[in-house]
Formats: sequence, structure tokens, C-alpha cells
Amino acid sequence: MNKSTTICALASALGQGGIGIVRVSGAGVVEIAKCMLGHIPKARYAHYGSFFSQDGSEIDKGVALFFPAPHSFTGEDVLELQGHGGIVVMRLLLEAAMSLGAVAAEPGEFSKRAFLNGKMDLVQAEAVADIIDASSQQSARCALRSLSGEFSDQVNALTQALIELRVFVEATIDFSDEEIDFLASGEVKKKIEKIGKDIQMILSAAEQGAILREGLNVAIAGKPNAGKSSLLNALTQVPSAIVTDIAGTTRDVLKETIHIKGMPLNIIDTAGLHISKDKVEQEGIKRAYLEIERADVVLLVFDAQDEAPDLSILPSGLEGKPILLIKNKVDLTDDAVGVSYLDHQTQLSLCAKKSKGIDLLKQKLSEIAGLNDTGEGILLARKRHIIALEAAFESVHSALIQLDNSASELIAEDLRQAAQDLGSVTGEFSSDDLLGEIFSSFCIGK
Repeated sequence: MNKSTTICALASALGQGGIGIVRVSGAGVVEIAKCMLGHIPKARYAHYGSFFSQDGSEIDKGVALFFPAPHSFTGEDVLELQGHGGIVVMRLLLEAAMSLGAVAAEPGEFSKRAFLNGKMDLVQAEAVADIIDASSQQSARCALRSLSGEFSDQVNALTQALIELRVFVEATIDFSDEEIDFLASGEVKKKIEKIGKDIQMILSAAEQGAILREGLNVAIAGKPNAGKSSLLNALTQVPSAIVTDIAGTTRDVLKETIHIKGMPLNIIDTAGLHISKDKVEQEGIKRAYLEIERADVVLLVFDAQDEAPDLSILPSGLEGKPILLIKNKVDLTDDAVGVSYLDHQTQLSLCAKKSKGIDLLKQKLSEIAGLNDTGEGILLARKRHIIALEAAFESVHSALIQLDNSASELIAEDLRQAAQDLGSVTGEFSSDDLLGEIFSSFCIGK
């Protein structure tokens, strides 16, 4: 990205609307304002007037706002033109700005410039996109807290604690010929252990935030005609899947998303798991296995008239993954709707066709996600945040091992690595490739 380039883009939604906004940022904003407005607007005041093209013809009438550097979103001179939200009008305004030297902005380029100019850190920049993409009130509230710096403040405090501890450890190396062994006093161990616990706390909140942002992936599995499609329809309250008495109706993967207490729940209905010679069914079963392996939670549906669920139909390698046994069609037996336990596994007895026990299932899924009703303490996080926090914790854990071995130099290196891992969360340490990947997912005008 060339920071000297002036960029422009539509900052409002595509399509027709009452108001459309064109945003311009960069060193050429003042000259563009002179030509398109006929004057340089007073800073941070709304000016109503005409918008002109390069040849002086009037394009539209609207409100112009000028934010001189560094007191703007990007930290550069910024001009916003708020006109009538017609497609043609917005196109003409963009063309006028580009004819005067601006270029079309890349996705997320305004936010990227804000980050590079020190107006916000990387977590806050990502929170801008998360607020726009928020699918629930709870996720929007958590994104706003990240934008306000709550997530960054916690990470920065830990980073500073690691730096201070590393300085202390390196000082003991420089004065290793002294008779006093500062590392053997126990204080260093206590501080490292506390940092490790604090990282785990942030990691736990971030993992919950990742679920809130991306949703909990729930795969519905079972034999043909166990009622999987009926369960999908009962959860979504929409007849998404075809339900018949004929076994094997579902041959492909069906996906629907609902919300439970603000948490997106991505429900995946899969083909019935059984041995089949039909090539279409075989492909459906192959896809079912992939979805089950990727899922966060598996609902193994079986007929209440069967003696027990057949766990052998599931793919191997699901150790540690939550599997809920769904005893369906209890309307055909004497079983009551409720929760029980079978070989230490949770079993829910319900009737998907009549939507009995569905609220109980939703409650159990909410408990697995570990979310609360308010979202307090949850940090809306991305996968890269979690990877960085996990790496930082591993380095801190390694530092504790090196402390027991009295390896001062290795302790200092582990603490340095942990600080760098945390720094990658806020963007203190980041590569150009990482920045490109992050901001390319943003809206054009953000």
C-alpha cells in the first residue's frame, strides 16, 4: 500500500438508498475538496451545498464533512460527501474524485491506514469489521468492547508484565557472579505462574468469543430414518429438510443457522450412516463423515425403539469432542422427555416430529458453548488470536520448566517469545502478509 496515494470508496451500502456516502482519504483531499465543493470546508462542520465534477458541472447537492489530519478515522485528511443514495449519483461522485487524482480503495484500506497511522491497534481494526458483520446483539456488544480497547488492554498488560520479568531475568544473567540467586527466591516462579493463569483466562474468554462470532458447528448424525431431518426442522422451525417415512431421503449435507442466547448455531444435517452400494449415497456418507469430523458438537440421533445407540457408525478420532445421544421418537415408546446418562454420555429423550424436548436440547448446547446471557467477560476473538494466545501460554509453560532447570538464558528467551506472540494479537509484531490477509476480508469503504 502506498500511503501517499489518495483513496476513495463508497462508505455506505451498495444499491439505492436515501443517503449515499463517498469517503476520500489522503494527501490530495484538500485539492479534491476545492474542486468538488468550490472551497475548503471548515473542519468537523457539516456544509450543505453542491458537489461538482472536474469540468464544473453539478452532480448533486448534499452535506460535506472535512476531517483534517491527524484527527480523523485514518489519521489522514478525510473528506466525506453525503449525497442522495442513487447508484448513478454515487458513481459520478467517485468518478469525479478519481479524475482529480484519487484511486479506488482496496477492501479494508481505510481501516488499514488507521492501524498503520496509530489510530487503532489490530484488534480494534478487526472489531470494526466484526461490528458490521455482527449477527446478534450480544456479538455486536462484544465487538464494541474490543473496539473500545478492552481486549487490547488485557493483552498489553500481560505483554508489559512479560517484558518487565524478562528484564529482571536478564539482569540476573548479567550479575550471575553475585552470591545471591534471584531466580531461586521463588518470586520469579510466582510471577510466571500468574502470567500463565492470566493468559489462560483471556484464552478462555477468547474461545467463547470465537464461538459467538463464528457460531457453534453442530452435526446431526445417525442411521437412515432416525429422524435427523425432523430434528433439523424442529431446531430451525422451518421445513428445510424433506421428511418422509422412506429411509435415505437426505443424501447431501443441509446447513441452517439459528441463534441461541445470541450465539449462532450452525446446524448440519447429514446423510444416514450405513453400508450402501449406491454411488450417490456413498458420496453423501463420505460428506457426512467430513462434517462430523469438523463439527464442534455431534448429535447422534437414534430411534427410541432401538435398544441402544450405535456409536460404531461414527468415524474414528472423535475423542474429546462432545457427543450428545438423541433418543428420538419417544412418542412411539413409554419414554419420557428428559435428560439421562448412558455410559457417562448425556442422552436426551425427545420427539423431534412434535418438537418435544427441543428447548432442552438448545439449553444443553448453550451449556456446551459456555456462553452467558449477557456476554460479559467474553472477548470477540478470531482464530489467529486464539493461536497466538495458545503459543504464548506454551512459551510461559516452557519458561517454568527452564526455571526448574536453572536455565536463565532459556527462561529469558521463552519470555521474549511469549511477549512476541501476544504482540502479534494487537499488531505490535505483524507481517505484511498477515495484514493483507486480515484487511482483505473488510468492506471496500472500511
